[in-house]
Amino acid sequence: MEPIKGRVYKFGDDINTDVIYPGKYLSITTDREEMAKHCFETVYPAFLKDARPGDIIVAGRNFGCGSSREQAATCLRYFGIAGVVAESFARIFYRNAINLGLPVLVAPGITRVVQHGDTIVIDLEKGSVTHTRTGTTTESSRLPDFVLGILQDGGLIAHLRRSLSRGGEQGVE
Repeated sequence: MEPIKGRVYKFGDDINTDVIYPGKYLSITTDREEMAKHCFETVYPAFLKDARPGDIIVAGRNFGCGSSREQAATCLRYFGIAGVVAESFARIFYRNAINLGLPVLVAPGITRVVQHGDTIVIDLEKGSVTHTRTGTTTESSRLPDFVLGILQDGGLIAHLRRSLSRGGEQGVE
């Protein structure tokens, strides 16, 4: 996989799924493009105006805590967020993001290294995050090869389709 380079949008600890995608929209729409129009609107209304596809979210501990709704990861992916790097993730958000093809990386100490507006490069294969201005590299937990395969294919469903089109069990773990 090619490294991901993008501008940082920095958040703190315990960013829950209601903050990422407000629950009031759960019964209103299932359209992914429409969901993307509501990322962080209750706590960071300027996000929708200021953020751009290709930007990267950097956050503290427990990103994606709260409910198990996959719409939180869905709205980020369809907004065009290139990846999320956090000190730690709520497990269900982490897996939902991978299943949807949104790269996520655990990088302890990342919030001490980067600031809002900085540019970083995420290398999923190496398990590292590099700050472009300072050249500082933060080691992270490297994703297993099967997870990299899911992300490379654009999510779990696309990965399974690709695997099945190759003749069955190959590449599915």
